[in-house]
Amino acid sequence: MRVVIVTESFPPDVNGVAHCALQTARHLVDRGHSPVVVAPAAGDEPDDRAPCPVVRIPSLPLPGYPQVRVALPSRRVTAAIAEHRADLVHLASPFVLGVRGMAAASRLGLPAVAVYQTDLAGYARTYMGAGEAAAWRRIRSVHSAADLTLAPSGAARSDLQEHGVPRVKLWPRGVDTVRFRPELRDEALRRELAPNGELIVGYVGRLAPEKQVELLAETSALPGVRVVVVGDGPSRPGLEQAMPGAAFLGRRTGDELARIFASLDVFAHTGPFETFCQTVQEAMASGVPVVAPAAGGPLDLVAHGRTGFLVPPRDAAAVRDAVWSLAADPRRRAAYGAAGRATVEGRTWAAVGDRLIGHYTDVLAGRRTAVAA
Repeated sequence: MRVVIVTESFPPDVNGVAHCALQTARHLVDRGHSPVVVAPAAGDEPDDRAPCPVVRIPSLPLPGYPQVRVALPSRRVTAAIAEHRADLVHLASPFVLGVRGMAAASRLGLPAVAVYQTDLAGYARTYMGAGEAAAWRRIRSVHSAADLTLAPSGAARSDLQEHGVPRVKLWPRGVDTVRFRPELRDEALRRELAPNGELIVGYVGRLAPEKQVELLAETSALPGVRVVVVGDGPSRPGLEQAMPGAAFLGRRTGDELARIFASLDVFAHTGPFETFCQTVQEAMASGVPVVAPAAGGPLDLVAHGRTGFLVPPRDAAAVRDAVWSLAADPRRRAAYGAAGRATVEGRTWAAVGDRLIGHYTDVLAGRRTAVAA
């Protein structure tokens, strides 16, 4: 199968869209298929992890958030799809570049599978205080043109269906259970992060307004608790002021990130706009109990009272109280962590990737049936 993956982000970018696109390309290669990736140019930072050819489209950094790059108009999208003689176009979180990919697929008469990954309507509300309706119109337009839309969670699927997007199926994300595992817990690292034996509460992700990491300020003020923040973004200076007792480690990746995850006592996620929330799965794979908002992707991932706690979104006191209850009960933390690990052990990228290939096969079969009719 010849597949072109048109993605709004790709490594060296560090985010859920980039990671999922990379894992998809890897799995297609592993299964003997032929993918090509089309992605925005990533600036000057090199990256050699791509398992297949990558066509880079000229891009500009988003004003005020240079870690995010937006592709400029280019004929290279259509050319890349045509030159690869694609059987199918995969649109990863389509909004700018993906819209052009959808248009190109339509012109070339090719089926398209659109993967919904980013709550753009929620972001519009956060950054602009308005624009949510316009964001949904754009989402509905591009996803309605696709042969199939894949949602990462039950909440995301419901949102799409409620806003008039047809042909929606569920496709969750995988997790690397070999890289992320409890055995990587590092006592030397724990002593470095919490020299007085504090309970270590970690957050991993972008430091941006929509993530609402400031909700951890009350948790950071708890006696005997050390908040550790992994990630970078425009909100970092303000967060450092709001949480002077927290440790800010910046961006960490790979095996180093896995060691940090396994060395936490509690993982806390604060953003209410997650369509999936990959870091929750990585924490669970690392054997760490989770505190997350009862909204979006975490609803599918966290079993309340078994692998962690789901708390009301945007409620700093609820986050604090959930962490405090876990701080007081080491046996509960251990039980929740073990249950979380057991929950995700079958969610490998290979298993999830095979489900994706099954969706591709169904779409191609549907196209053949429609042509024959």
